[in-house]
Amino acid sequence: METDEDQRVIPFQLQFDKPVASQIKIAEWNPEKDLLAMVTEDSKILLHRFNWQRLWTISPVSLHDVENGKLLRSLKSHTVAVVCLNWEEDGHLIRDDNGNISTYEDRTSRFFPPAPRVPRMPGVVSGDTGFMDDNEDSFRELSNSSHQRFNILCSGDKDGSICFSIFGIFPIGKINIHKFCFPTPLVGTQATYRLLNASIYKVALSKDLCHLIVMCSGELIEDNDASGDRRTAGHGMHGLHSLMLNTSIFWKRKNELHQVAQQASNIEDLTEVIRASLSVMCKQWSDAMHTFHEKFDPLSTLIIDHGLDSSPQEEFLSLLGGARTSPPVHQFLVNSLGEVGAKRVSKVVCGTGKELQLIVLNHLQPAAEIIGFRMGELRGLSRWRARYQGVGLDETLINNATEKAGMLLVQVERFMRVLSSVVQQFSNFFNWLLKCIKLLMSEPSDQLLPYNSELAVIFLKFLYDQDPVRKLLELSEADCDVEIELETMQRVKELVHFGGFLDCEYLRRTLAKEFQQMESREAFLMPFSTISEKILCENLLPLFSLPSSPASTSFPVPTSISYYEDSSHAMLSNQTSQNSFIDYISFQIPEESFPEIANCIGIARGFMNDLISVKKGYFSLEAVLLGVPDGYHCVDLSLYKESQIVLLLNETTSSEGSGDACMMIVQANDLPFVSISRSTSLDYWMLHQLK
Repeated sequence: METDEDQRVIPFQLQFDKPVASQIKIAEWNPEKDLLAMVTEDSKILLHRFNWQRLWTISPVSLHDVENGKLLRSLKSHTVAVVCLNWEEDGHLIRDDNGNISTYEDRTSRFFPPAPRVPRMPGVVSGDTGFMDDNEDSFRELSNSSHQRFNILCSGDKDGSICFSIFGIFPIGKINIHKFCFPTPLVGTQATYRLLNASIYKVALSKDLCHLIVMCSGELIEDNDASGDRRTAGHGMHGLHSLMLNTSIFWKRKNELHQVAQQASNIEDLTEVIRASLSVMCKQWSDAMHTFHEKFDPLSTLIIDHGLDSSPQEEFLSLLGGARTSPPVHQFLVNSLGEVGAKRVSKVVCGTGKELQLIVLNHLQPAAEIIGFRMGELRGLSRWRARYQGVGLDETLINNATEKAGMLLVQVERFMRVLSSVVQQFSNFFNWLLKCIKLLMSEPSDQLLPYNSELAVIFLKFLYDQDPVRKLLELSEADCDVEIELETMQRVKELVHFGGFLDCEYLRRTLAKEFQQMESREAFLMPFSTISEKILCENLLPLFSLPSSPASTSFPVPTSISYYEDSSHAMLSNQTSQNSFIDYISFQIPEESFPEIANCIGIARGFMNDLISVKKGYFSLEAVLLGVPDGYHCVDLSLYKESQIVLLLNETTSSEGSGDACMMIVQANDLPFVSISRSTSLDYWMLHQLK
């Protein structure tokens, strides 16, 4: 007969038993529990559906589409390994100063077609590009964030740096916990503390985006800059700490940050389109010119072998002028090149020129035009100094960036004219060359296209051994100045008085050089640095001690940080959005830290509002200890929706067998929390009061 205890135990049912190529280091379910993300030992990220259908596999750290794994943006904010991520969406609708719901409209779609995509590399067919197929609209959906709720991606690395990105694509701030000071009143004095050798465990942004709680290990030291003396705050103050950072700038200025991020992130996406377009065009044109020179360079060798002291251009000009064909030119045109070779080279060069024109018209020029429009939108916002200067949108820098975008458009127009002229002259040259080959071979030439002798002369004098298209495209040629007539330069300077570009030297630069100047992120680095300076650490809570050995920096401690709506713990003004949220910090207590508190889970709540509460004369910080049943140990823990705490427990076995496992779900509101009074100094572990 089954007992009541047997009836309460719900066994797990094995759904799948699938092999994985490499050992799983981290696994995380999405909130709906239908997608499982796993990090393998070989630094790969796998995403599977619940039925084990693999959606994609990638290498970190990048932003990918959840359905197909397409690379949307590569995050380069960190220089070392990222150890934790937290992506939080604003739980409130954006409202204006009068309390009305406001939506930011991106006006770009009114005046422009959909943004261009990155052009394909020549020779690549659909399906060979992996995540970059044309039928995928994830990239476009990511950029169209005007109707998205404002959200922030936080990422922490092993060196203590925490980066913030709006929509996960626009970097808006970066801080390092090693640089924070924690002022705490001691008896009759003011002391400042720092964390030494800090290592981040977990970060979690509150649902109102006003606070960030960071769980990290490190040694708490007193920092005295005046004397240069640093001493440990208290005996054995190396352990796990909880930091509370003030990130209210995200909530106070989310309207402004939303608009800046929307425009700036799209500008960066379009900049990638231009960069890829230039790269594809440069490669295609280089290949075409390689084919041309591969066929025509042997003519120089034939001229030398025949004992002549002339250049190929001179020989062709002599032939064009009606003189007798020299033996090397006759041998080259009839035997080496031939009619088939001339037609093939003509098709390659002229065809490549037309492909470059299509890339400019379909990718590069639309991207440059939309960048110019979006920079103009930012320019208008930057003039509203009362709202946007506080988030780092500098009017002078934006004006400079807008001018560079305009100068790039002028360079694109000039490149199109140069390219069209070069392709036309190449086509004319080959028409004449085919006519010569037909005449030398005594074949009829009535069906050939006509040619212009003057254009052929210009080609032989200025284009045969020179490449103006490559000069404008190739980055290695970016330092080469373009020769401009004095009269043209004088006109450019005169236009400054009528609203023209202040930089009068832009026509001397190549297209590649102009793009290098335009892609400078100086205007967007100002919001980054401005927001970073406004993220401050307001509170620190020492949780428990850790072994001070070097291995403790990677000491595995299951932790969890979550926020829930809880009106009963609203202790601030009713006019602030923070009232409806309370934080829960959960952690397993290592036996090495407190042997007398063996196999227990600690849960603290109210840390986010504790600092203000102490100033008002009462304590909002509460905590509770949960004892893990004998014979089990905690593998992982997490706070789930509706204030539920989920514990994953493994059976403690002495043998090498796997043993049993179970999951416990505890209602957080039903736990007997006790109030924790904060000491006037930081040299006191929170768990000392819970014993």
